[in-house]
Amino acid sequence: MTSSTHAADVTATSFQREVIDRSRERPVLVDFWASWCGPCQVLMPMLAKLADEYAGKFFLAKVNTDQEQQLATQHGVRSLPTVKLFRDGAVVDEFLGAQPEPVIRALLDHHVPRESDGLIARAAEALESGRRDEAASLLERAVEIDPDSDRVKLARARVLTTLGRLQEAAAALDSASFDARQSDEAKAIHARLAYETLAQDAPAREALEQRAADDPADCRTREQLAARLVLDDEHEAAMEQLLEIVRRDRGYGNDAGRRHLLALFELLGPGDERVKRYRGKLATALN
Repeated sequence: MTSSTHAADVTATSFQREVIDRSRERPVLVDFWASWCGPCQVLMPMLAKLADEYAGKFFLAKVNTDQEQQLATQHGVRSLPTVKLFRDGAVVDEFLGAQPEPVIRALLDHHVPRESDGLIARAAEALESGRRDEAASLLERAVEIDPDSDRVKLARARVLTTLGRLQEAAAALDSASFDARQSDEAKAIHARLAYETLAQDAPAREALEQRAADDPADCRTREQLAARLVLDDEHEAAMEQLLEIVRRDRGYGNDAGRRHLLALFELLGPGDERVKRYRGKLATALN
């Protein structure tokens, strides 16, 4: 393969410059191949086409393992083709074998900077500052630029949820790919959406607190109060309300206390210390 603007043959001598150093500026896709490898010959033109199509958003480095056996061994190559994606000097993704083009595009799109990424970042900043309408407007522009991006779809679903545009948020979430919908980010958005929906027609928090005090067995009130508490970022207090529903009435709302508690765990993420504690409390309450 001859060198071009977006791709080059790489040797042990040039690997540091062409892969490690270059990856600090943009992603570098390294294709470890050999002339006798049939799948390599299938993959090679596809990668070259994508390098030209992406027009410099990533660089394609080709390593002929027959000539660069030590380099292949150094990078743990045991079968061909092996393709590794470098970013900031380290491998951040990889695949083995001649994968279909959509699979390779999905890998690249997860790491390659896109114009829509800047709009997502600005929208996140606007949302953090309370400028929710501005965040939504920025993401509408991102959709126009990059309508197939899962990152845009998830960001838009998050902002629409905070704006109370719940049907639109659900539609944006549902439009993402299957893999994106299984991500921790999507699960957290789905949980937030569920709490926004639950609180949509609920009385004010003060009224719910009074009702719960007057009738501790009123699970519906506790359910709505938990939703209000979640939206006020008082997550531990919400967990207590949901745990009390589990203790009092497992049959309420098709085990709503447990279901909402698990959704809150998704919202906070597995690393949250409160999630670890309340998983234990939930296990005790279920026994």
